Amino acid sequence: MRTIVTLPGDGIGKIVLPQAIKLLDAAGFEANYINGDIGWDFWCKEGNALPQRTIDLIAEHKIALFGAITSKPNDEAKKELSPSLQDKGFVYFSPIVGLRQLFNLDICIRPCISFKGNPLNFIRKNSSGGFEEPLINTIIFRQNTEGLYAGVEWTNPPKQVRDALEKHPKMKFFKDVPSDEMAVSTRIVTKPASKRIIKAAFEYAKKFGYKNVTICEKPNVLRETSGMMLMIAKQISNEYPGISLWDTNIDAQMMWLTKNPEDYGVIVAENMFGDIISDGFAGLVGGLGFACSANIGETIAVFEPTHGSAPKYEKLNPSIVNPIAMFMSAVMMLEHIGENEIAVKIKSAISKVIEEGKVQSYDMMKIRGGADVFSKGAANTQQITDAVIEKLRCET
Repeated sequence: MRTIVTLPGDGIGKIVLPQAIKLLDAAGFEANYINGDIGWDFWCKEGNALPQRTIDLIAEHKIALFGAITSKPNDEAKKELSPSLQDKGFVYFSPIVGLRQLFNLDICIRPCISFKGNPLNFIRKNSSGGFEEPLINTIIFRQNTEGLYAGVEWTNPPKQVRDALEKHPKMKFFKDVPSDEMAVSTRIVTKPASKRIIKAAFEYAKKFGYKNVTICEKPNVLRETSGMMLMIAKQISNEYPGISLWDTNIDAQMMWLTKNPEDYGVIVAENMFGDIISDGFAGLVGGLGFACSANIGETIAVFEPTHGSAPKYEKLNPSIVNPIAMFMSAVMMLEHIGENEIAVKIKSAISKVIEEGKVQSYDMMKIRGGADVFSKGAANTQQITDAVIEKLRCET
């Protein structure tokens, strides 16, 4: 029997992850679940939001389901350390970013796909004055370990860093700025990582019948990093004559999101740009309550919803949280490990519940989150899980 490491994390992660496991059980997926310690509580108690024991668990079992994480700026994080750990040199790092880098989970896949009947789906006016609801079926491939999120940065850069930067002619503009009044973040892009994710994007497009792959970067300004990614994409695209290569600038792409989103199949971008464009597309298919993702390396994969920990909702009882992003992340896990039949069953059940429209979370009803949402007709988290499970049972 397969073992899955469960990482509830913080806030609503502790709510939605158990609901996903309940759904997996109901669908007939058999697994052992081992809890891994991760998140803010362990930072405060141990000075480490990603303990070595959790790293060892993931290294052993290869597959993890992750809930959500709370991250705060380093100065705020230090203030919340246990008194015994204060002023001991502990530095906070996001544990999910740490997992991506430790295990080289360099390929992040974020599907942004419309569910029929979702009241949050994007609509637009048509030429006759009416409205149309385009079907959006876009898969974002986000390079997960490099770019602006690589963490190579300094506040008050040391002399050797400043001296190296001064060799670039563009640094003349900053020559009179003292180092203690400067912060520097680097954007590092490598050929091997770029080739791997672009190749993966084309393979995905080929496997699932997408007609285009778009490189969403900014090569007219970021000539070296974005330019290299575009160059590699052009080379790789020659191996896939049936798939068109498009390229867009990230700023223009955000403008075009509401013009023709249904035209885009697979999109590839560096870490920061991939984060931006995937959130933009997620907004067209229901928002972060529907946004799932996979972090995939050579041997290890971690699956997570892309929403945050939303701590203000953690203590509400019953919970108001929409668990569908977590459910769909579990579906991605099933697909990754070859449990396609169960994955199809769960997706079908989720689709039917959404299309039927009888059970809706507060976000689907477009009302402000709070304890009063139930009096307005919103379903709680457990009711949404139960509705999906009931659809599963009707199909068997």
